Amino acid sequence: YYRDSIRALAKAGIATVCYNFMPVVDWTRTDLAYRLPTTGYALRFDAIDFAAYDLFVLKRVNAEAGYTPARIAEAEARLKELSSEAIDRIERNLIAGLPATERSYDRDSFREALADYDAIGPKELRDNLAWFLREIIPVAEEEGVRMCIHPDDPPFSLYGLPRIVSTAEDARFILNAVDSPANGLTFCTGSYGTRADNDIVAMIKEFADRIHFAHLRNITIEDDGSFHEAEHLEGGTDMAHVILALMQEEARRRREGRADWRIPMRPDHGHLLADDIGKTRLNPGYSLIGRLKGLAELRGIMRAIERFELA
Repeated sequence: YYRDSIRALAKAGIATVCYNFMPVVDWTRTDLAYRLPTTGYALRFDAIDFAAYDLFVLKRVNAEAGYTPARIAEAEARLKELSSEAIDRIERNLIAGLPATERSYDRDSFREALADYDAIGPKELRDNLAWFLREIIPVAEEEGVRMCIHPDDPPFSLYGLPRIVSTAEDARFILNAVDSPANGLTFCTGSYGTRADNDIVAMIKEFADRIHFAHLRNITIEDDGSFHEAEHLEGGTDMAHVILALMQEEARRRREGRADWRIPMRPDHGHLLADDIGKTRLNPGYSLIGRLKGLAELRGIMRAIERFELA
């Protein structure tokens, strides 16, 4: 069916397909309306809230094995501070209304979904991904489609699940599994940037010829491992050098005479600002004003690079 979908997308003129390989849960945040000093709101992952939920609310079997004694103690203390309303809100954000999926779970069905992966670790999931790529990439090649895998968000294990698209080593494995231009990456600076050990600009330079889509957003990593989505030009990632590296790759492709030299870039997520606040039909992270603000800032960097670096 997936191969048929690639053929159908190609027939419709769609040549870039972004997908992910995260089991059970897609992108995950504990707080969908974290108040910022600017009076806007951002998406946030509170590592201690998450541990408190996993350990003492969901009560996942053997969850303690995934946490240090210090984090377990912090989670237990946090649980005592949380009201029943706060626990319900965290649960809605984590399992009852997962932002990137149409499915919602209750605790029992979520435990069952997690149990399906009890015998599947990173190696088994990697093997499965490699098999999947061997099956679909030849079809993508035939149809002129560029497949680009999105990194894990966040790029570390949740609920004991394996995560295999989180680091430069993971990207190397994926690209080497089927060495083809059709087997590429969606380079999400926010996802990869949530790990302090990922050198974002170095990764872009290493994998430049296989980057087919770029999601540009920034992250502030907090001292306890929590993180929140920063303004596009703030946070831990040097967005100017990110865009420079991507535009240098575009210029290289143009010099080769490639028709597909453009790397689509988007202002991924945005803060909830101004009169978007209070609107009820906005998907978390996809506000109009916050993303337009990010787009304007990113385009400003692009225009400056065109003028001073690539002229």
